[in-house]
Amino acid sequence: QVQLVESGGGLVQPGGSLRLSCAASGSIFSINPMGWHRQVPGKTRELVATITSGGNTNYADSVKGRFTISRDNAKNTVFLQMNSLKREDMAVYYCYAGVRLVSDPRTYLERWGQGTPVTVSS
Repeated sequence: QVQLVESGGGLVQPGGSLRLSCAASGSIFSINPMGWHRQVPGKTRELVATITSGGNTNYADSVKGRFTISRDNAKNTVFLQMNSLKREDMAVYYCYAGVRLVSDPRTYLERWGQGTPVTVSS
């Protein structure tokens, strides 16, 4: 079993910053990629950013230049630094990981965190 535990969401004023963290635990052989998606009620979940174990990153156009994704491979943890937050960034943010288990490294599993809300309001 693999668990993803997110933290760091909350209330922030427009123009402010937040840092999200997501730690994966379990009998993990490898994790690639890790990333963040977000969802607004009534809308589909959308990709925010992903990062490979080698450090290659991908961002949604709407967050480029404002958000930075990073990871600590040794701790199976991914971070999302969010700066210059806008009201349209308000959503529930979900951590994502592509995981292979020690017990079966050939099988690729997709795992999601429980979500952490980000509220942008003055």
